Amino acid sequence: MLRTAVGSLDERDEEQEDEGEEDMRDGGVPFYVNRGGFPLDEETWERMWRHVARIHPSGEDLGKSIRGATDLPKIPIPSVPTYQPTTTISQRLEAIQKYIRDLQYNHTGTQFFEIKKSRPLTALMDIAKEMTREALPIKCLEAVILGIYLTNNIPGVERFPLSFKSQFSGNHFHHIVLGVHSGGRFGALGMSRRDELMFKPLEFRTLMDLLQEFQGAYRSYWHTLRKVRIGQYVSHDPHSVEQIEWKHSILDLDKLSKEELRRELERHTRDMRLKIGKPPPSPTKDRKNSMGSPLKGPGSPMRRISRVERRPSAEKKVLDQQSSGDINAYQIRV
Repeated sequence: MLRTAVGSLDERDEEQEDEGEEDMRDGGVPFYVNRGGFPLDEETWERMWRHVARIHPSGEDLGKSIRGATDLPKIPIPSVPTYQPTTTISQRLEAIQKYIRDLQYNHTGTQFFEIKKSRPLTALMDIAKEMTREALPIKCLEAVILGIYLTNNIPGVERFPLSFKSQFSGNHFHHIVLGVHSGGRFGALGMSRRDELMFKPLEFRTLMDLLQEFQGAYRSYWHTLRKVRIGQYVSHDPHSVEQIEWKHSILDLDKLSKEELRRELERHTRDMRLKIGKPPPSPTKDRKNSMGSPLKGPGSPMRRISRVERRPSAEKKVLDQQSSGDINAYQIRV
């Protein structure tokens, strides 16, 4: 019965991830997503405070002390980073990470910005703009979208999603960062409760070196890293109707030797380099080909582009069939 239950959970997790739905559990603890936009509607607002009362050690007293206060300090609003022409790429990435960190991690149990992975890039960039306007605390997936938005205008910097599934004390945890590559070096941007699980400077020679750095960070918190998902490079065009390819490679660390893992990461690095030479799909060009509007149902260019861009190789098909899904593989609680 236990095996059946676990199998059913894995199938449900895979279905939700394929649909691009958010992970609704953070290390076994449920959390809510604000689906009504801004300003927050009354139902979402009250639900957030009820949830805080349940999960915080001080319970309802915390909510009453904050909501009833008349002299709460004014919270400074971080400024979106700007650069001088002489600012190096490493300095720009550090400034972006500082901005993300200054927004602070969202501990309320309610995710303020709804992120659906199946949305086209242009829609996700609109959400990132909203993050800069509202300047509210964020979680790791929101930080990835914001990082893409803030690095769009930095030439020579390629970005790709890098997500992790770890295990601790019988529970599975999910986390995601934005991998970056420039000048032959890898690094990462992101948000986490732990400093070691977000920003990595642009100094790692290979993807293997970057992954080993994260593995060491997980071990320092007594987590065992089970699975890694790596996406493709993300377009720099903020108006692109492409979908982000979140899991071009799915690596089960329990089944791969160190040498096999190294080869898989080298293969993925080659795949990412090959994508740089491919021109991104153009909505304007597609319309000229009389393919119709992107909003006109299943035959639209948006869906056709998605199928072409995400078509797996024979090797990837086998990998995808053998791998079990997780719930969007982006949360971690340590």
